[in-house]
Amino acid sequence: MQKIFFRYSIVSLFTLCCFSCSKLEETPYSSIYTENFYQTAEDAEAALAAVYNELADLYSGPSALLVPDFSADQVYPRPVVGRDTYTLFSFDPQYSAVVSYSRANESPIDIWNNCYTGIENANWVLLKVPNTKMSNEARKKAILGEAYFLRAFFHWFLTKNFGDVVIRIKASQSIDDAYVGKSPKADVYKQIFEDLDSAEANLPDYSGALIKGRPCKEAAAALYAKAALYNENWAVSLREAQKVLNSANGIGLMDNVMDVYDATREDAARKENLWAFEAESVTNGRSSQIMSLYGPPGSAAPAYGATSYGSAFAYQAFFDSFDPKDKRRQLMDTNYINKQGVTVHQSAITPVTTHGVLVKKYADRNSVGGLHSTNIPILRVADVYLITAEAEARLNGATSNAYLYINRVRTRAGLDGLTEGLGKDAFIAAVLQERSWELFAEGDRWYDLTRTNTFMQVIPGAVNDVFRVRNPQAKHQYFPIPQTEVNANNLLEQNSAWK
Repeated sequence: MQKIFFRYSIVSLFTLCCFSCSKLEETPYSSIYTENFYQTAEDAEAALAAVYNELADLYSGPSALLVPDFSADQVYPRPVVGRDTYTLFSFDPQYSAVVSYSRANESPIDIWNNCYTGIENANWVLLKVPNTKMSNEARKKAILGEAYFLRAFFHWFLTKNFGDVVIRIKASQSIDDAYVGKSPKADVYKQIFEDLDSAEANLPDYSGALIKGRPCKEAAAALYAKAALYNENWAVSLREAQKVLNSANGIGLMDNVMDVYDATREDAARKENLWAFEAESVTNGRSSQIMSLYGPPGSAAPAYGATSYGSAFAYQAFFDSFDPKDKRRQLMDTNYINKQGVTVHQSAITPVTTHGVLVKKYADRNSVGGLHSTNIPILRVADVYLITAEAEARLNGATSNAYLYINRVRTRAGLDGLTEGLGKDAFIAAVLQERSWELFAEGDRWYDLTRTNTFMQVIPGAVNDVFRVRNPQAKHQYFPIPQTEVNANNLLEQNSAWK
């Protein structure tokens, strides 16, 4: 990530200046603005880095993980005000508690702000880079492909959280450009698919030589497949997912699921982690606080990282739902070894409950303080197999191909193949359950529950002795647009359920 972000502070200055550059009447020599920028390949790379910077902010906060995961049925936070609002469904359009307790970086406010800033920065890249002088035309083409990909990703992230949202595909060159109304979700997906068509046309194939953190054609197809699944375009989802699985460029599942989350194996794991937030524990790198949140309190377990707070745990019922022979259950634990080499048993893991279950996906025994280098997966090949299984079943029922796709994931987990002879609905339910086991704590489950409109049935049963009652309402399918944004844009309407 440091290769992507090393210029972000310079580009941030450019971003602040670009909105007012039209009012300048003389050439400035102490700042960067759009007429002087985008002249060289170095400028183009720096501008693209500003787009990636917003991705880093999403995952370092890390609102991209905490907002959906604390809303769902796999993991829960220590009950501190502000962080527990999503688990308790007690938030409001002002996001009063998270703002008051300085947790806006863990909230939908952060998702909205980072995604739209990322989109704005991508729009400038797409506007200016085509006319930038670059000797390496292949790299220029890839930069445009990355910008299209990231713009699609940010729009998709917004619509799966807020429903109908503002589509922005032009750089803001005047104050009037700030006032734009929402578009229907169907139009948002249309734009996402157009951008992903352009991304696939411009991005290089997957290769071990790709700079880490950069998307490839296969990653664009994976995002296309997942977005189409969310939009119930089953045939498109199946087509794009099969592109990924039929790639001859060396992608595939890691033999050992534990290696997907092993910081020392991250280079090898990129064949499965098609696109990830590449966390770094080095100077000028970007990391995430997710490791510190999931480790036990008091930085007590070296295997989890040098600094940890005991802020989040897995539900005991979720841990118990795994087959004991499922290798993925090893990514959680009910005890740990402390600094003195003594085993701390479950009853003493945390003072908030005697049923604490630790999540190990982001552990890094070689972390530097709170900075870890365990990558956060965003698009994985295992996810694509399950997307393919679901899309195939939605179209054609529980076919032999549908079984083949889901069983690739189950076999890697050490499980037997899925029960034969399931009906269509039972098979799809099994795929959704498999997704829960495979992708837990990766910011995925809540969106499976909302896109299938099953969250109101599932969530009330996801309780424990910390959160004894959870009562989602129909309006919680989407988060309210931050009211500050509605107040600032007279063309932007609040989601009707939240008015």
